[in-house]
Amino acid sequence: MSDLFAAAGLERPSQRPLADRLRPKSLADVVGQDHLVGPDGTITRMLRSGSLGSLIFWGPPGTGKTTVARLLAGETDLAFEQISAIFTGVADLKKVFETARGRRAMGKGTLLFVDEIHRFNRAQLDSFLPVVEDGTVVLVGATTENPSFELNAALLSRAHVLVFKSLDEAAITRLLARAETELGHPLPLDEAAKDLLVRMADGDGRAALTLAEDVLRAAREGEVFDEKGLAEVVQRRAPIYDKSQDGHYNLISAMHKSVRGSDPDAALYWYARMLEAGESPLFLARRIVVMAAEDVGLADPQALVVANNAKDAYDFLGSPEGELAIANALVYVATAPKSNAVYLALKAARRLAKEAGSLPPPKHILNAPTKLMKQEGYSEGYRYDHDEPDAFSGQNYFPEKVGRVHLYDPAERGFEREIRKRLDWWAKLRRERGEH
Repeated sequence: MSDLFAAAGLERPSQRPLADRLRPKSLADVVGQDHLVGPDGTITRMLRSGSLGSLIFWGPPGTGKTTVARLLAGETDLAFEQISAIFTGVADLKKVFETARGRRAMGKGTLLFVDEIHRFNRAQLDSFLPVVEDGTVVLVGATTENPSFELNAALLSRAHVLVFKSLDEAAITRLLARAETELGHPLPLDEAAKDLLVRMADGDGRAALTLAEDVLRAAREGEVFDEKGLAEVVQRRAPIYDKSQDGHYNLISAMHKSVRGSDPDAALYWYARMLEAGESPLFLARRIVVMAAEDVGLADPQALVVANNAKDAYDFLGSPEGELAIANALVYVATAPKSNAVYLALKAARRLAKEAGSLPPPKHILNAPTKLMKQEGYSEGYRYDHDEPDAFSGQNYFPEKVGRVHLYDPAERGFEREIRKRLDWWAKLRRERGEH
């Protein structure tokens, strides 16, 4: 048998990667995407209606985007053409389009699958518009990044975005069961180790099969790995997380909103996720400083101090000890009383400054170091607050054309309760003294 394969210039089936050997032969074989290819899935309904338009597949690696695109071509009797945005330039695109036009003239359509489509620049993406509009190609683009940010609006308006989900544990388990059927024997793992491998795959079907192959290569005859043995064989697969892309911002958003929602447990979880993925602890410390200023504010003035101190502690200690200091700050900010009153006040103040223009301050609060300035009325009528009853004059400090404007509205939480009492007291004194 081996001689027959060699003579034909073919690899033996056992030499092909498991992911390739288990590639689905029909849409019904695709696991984990029932919302798309199940009996009532979006793609199933499109095929049933006979109206397959251009599509953008958005989802993590290893979820079946390429496989589904290839199967779609078979289901629709379209010629399948695959390119990668990483290796394809404008000249290459022109050749692909010309080939598709030639097929169309012969009565054959083309399904053009573009992997990593978000890697194309705006000019390259624009070049797809005419061939999509006139039906020369049915475009299926695959991206791991949010299409709203990475693709231009003109192309998005002509395509339907379909979201591929990370494979859940049940889907990964089914995939491994198929692998065992293909191999003709179970994986050399006990049940606990198999469960661990499923979790290590992190929702990526291709990664699950690659990890399974690592185990097969490492196992001696009759050997069965437990959890510890599996961890030693495959080490640890880093979580899917690109520090410059969408996953980065999603996890930062999750941590920030957990803090804003006063949930220290969830905040610590997302913090740990990012540390495990290799995120810079200093970057996370800076984000916590932002949270202290934006979401806690003066409800607890110490929050900003604690956050800044944690950043300084990390600078001094480094990893891993400094990461604990940042965790302390994270929990402090998450459990502090919340107020965005100063944040809102600053936004309102900037809006007022923009709308009011370059109005001068009232003359009574301007210094008058020269005789001319005194003659012009600078500092005339200014009342020195320390010499006033209660050390409060109540004078107007806004431009005269604006008058007094209320911008800062402290919350009835934390230290801002005390600030509100002071502001209410000063407002009362203004009314009593006729300084409105």
